[in-house]
Amino acid sequence: MSERSWRDSRRAAEQALVAAGVVNAASEARWICEHVSGHEGVEWAEVERRAPTARQVARLQALLGRRRGGEPLQYVLGGWPFRSLDVLVDPRVLIPRAETEWVVELALRAAPHPGVAVDLGTGSGAIALSLARELDRVMVHATDVSGDALAVARLNGAGNGIGNVTFHEGDWYTALPATLTGAVGLIVSNPPYVAETERSELPREVVDHEPLIALLAGADGLDAIRRVVGEARGWLRPGGIIVVEHGVAQRDAVIGLALGAGLVDIRDEPDLAGRARALIARAP
Repeated sequence: MSERSWRDSRRAAEQALVAAGVVNAASEARWICEHVSGHEGVEWAEVERRAPTARQVARLQALLGRRRGGEPLQYVLGGWPFRSLDVLVDPRVLIPRAETEWVVELALRAAPHPGVAVDLGTGSGAIALSLARELDRVMVHATDVSGDALAVARLNGAGNGIGNVTFHEGDWYTALPATLTGAVGLIVSNPPYVAETERSELPREVVDHEPLIALLAGADGLDAIRRVVGEARGWLRPGGIIVVEHGVAQRDAVIGLALGAGLVDIRDEPDLAGRARALIARAP
């Protein structure tokens, strides 16, 4: 196989992924081959006629084996793009998804000059680091109960050259310094929102590989959102904004939580597929 071209290797990789039942086999085979070759985009066209080295062939087979075994592509590659970031991802953190990229966009539009922003349950740091990069003159604080997740987030901050984020280990707001009480201009969160009863409906590769602590949130899936929304007013400055990602069927319940928390100008924004996705509300 070492004498075959990268084009041949890509075709063989696609066939292997098709046989394993991978839905987007052609795209994933291309991404894995590009990753192993070290060339992507227009560079790939220049190298696909070349032969991979024996070491590259071994690496390609190892990654294909992991993907065929059901491991998510993002973990196999070790990273994934998120807005303008290159984000390291591994089983310590939830894989950042396109829906959350849109939630960040909504937050940027709702609070373009927050001064201080908070990302609750930061995981890989994708939200916090995007806010830090894309908002002008902002200081971002990011919390997570998982020290392992924060280790990944810190690596992502360093790898993307972003320094205006402070990471705090702890449970939601309790991890924040008291000096931020009533001083936060923007709170953003993608908390767990899958009900325990819905666990069996999750894709097998999600259940087997992604951290369930970042997905499951009690009997109705609202345990984390109750904390995030219910305690927000004490941390937001007057006029401060909160943006929270939630499940498609949770729109009415989340709006009710915001009303109960004394927030105003409450609305719910759909994602790009038109599904209920994000609560946006303001502190009076």
